[in-house]
Amino acid sequence: MKILVTGGAGFIGSNFIRYWLKENQNDKVVNLDKLTYAGHLSSTKDFSKNKNYKFIKGDICDPKVVKKAMKGVDMVVHFAAESHVDRSIADPKVFITTNVLGTHVLLEEALKVKVKRFHHISTDEVFGTLSLNGKEKFTVDTNYDPRSPYSSSKASSDHLVRAYFHTFGLPITITNCANNYGPFQDPEKFITRMITNIIDGQPIPIYGDGKYVRDWLYVEDHCRAIELAVKKGTPGETYLVGGLTEDVNNLKIANLILKIMGKDSSFIKFVKDRPGHDRRYAIDWSQTKNQLGWSPKHQLEDYLETTIKWYQDNQWWWRPLKATAENFYKSTK
Repeated sequence: MKILVTGGAGFIGSNFIRYWLKENQNDKVVNLDKLTYAGHLSSTKDFSKNKNYKFIKGDICDPKVVKKAMKGVDMVVHFAAESHVDRSIADPKVFITTNVLGTHVLLEEALKVKVKRFHHISTDEVFGTLSLNGKEKFTVDTNYDPRSPYSSSKASSDHLVRAYFHTFGLPITITNCANNYGPFQDPEKFITRMITNIIDGQPIPIYGDGKYVRDWLYVEDHCRAIELAVKKGTPGETYLVGGLTEDVNNLKIANLILKIMGKDSSFIKFVKDRPGHDRRYAIDWSQTKNQLGWSPKHQLEDYLETTIKWYQDNQWWWRPLKATAENFYKSTK
């Protein structure tokens, strides 16, 4: 089988290709990535010489590039997206262009070449926010209620992907995932920014009161869920992919990281809140377990420790990216 992975030089995409090449050693993988601020060839270094792997630098918004990349492809796994909420607040237009129009270009070409599966990676942020002290969780029946330009663009792309199933019969599946963590995540992101700041002896910024709750998913668990969705999932279906956490807020995550790294809470610096900040996300992944036989395996505390060690041992990877990340935050003040 030949697979096109879009955004395969990004955090989740590169981890997925690494996972797929290991678990499906006879398959060929084409990686199409524009190499924006979140895509790095250094993330693909360990598998770049694999005989079954090919990299194409290009934009999913360019039909000619997409046509070349999709030649002879059996399946598309679509990660490529602008994905940082703070950046979407600073510049919404690029999120609409890439996440909506780019997805449309891919869908059109997928129809032409008659792919056997088009799998779209999405986010739990499309569902909006849950009450901070409530017990409810997102399910596949939760109404969409996106609050940021990022989540709105992803919601739009979700609807577009489903429309190509209902209108044109394109065999699609969608996964909406929780916040991921693990190796090769850009130091702009919440957990990796904290880890790399602490390594450098710098404070860790926490938005608002720090009581924002997220569902945390180790990236390898996510990759395994995607594999099951494309192999066993029913065309037209959506599957929610969450972690093993129960209402762990950002301040608790910060203190847990500090504890693992042998530091105290003096590193914490509360900063002005993000506009439109969603209070709580929580995923009910029971439908995914029942239909695909998937459940997360990685406990947060254990794999936070694994993740921290990875960043301590692989400073060659993140140090060249750190200045760009911090300069972005300075530019938004």
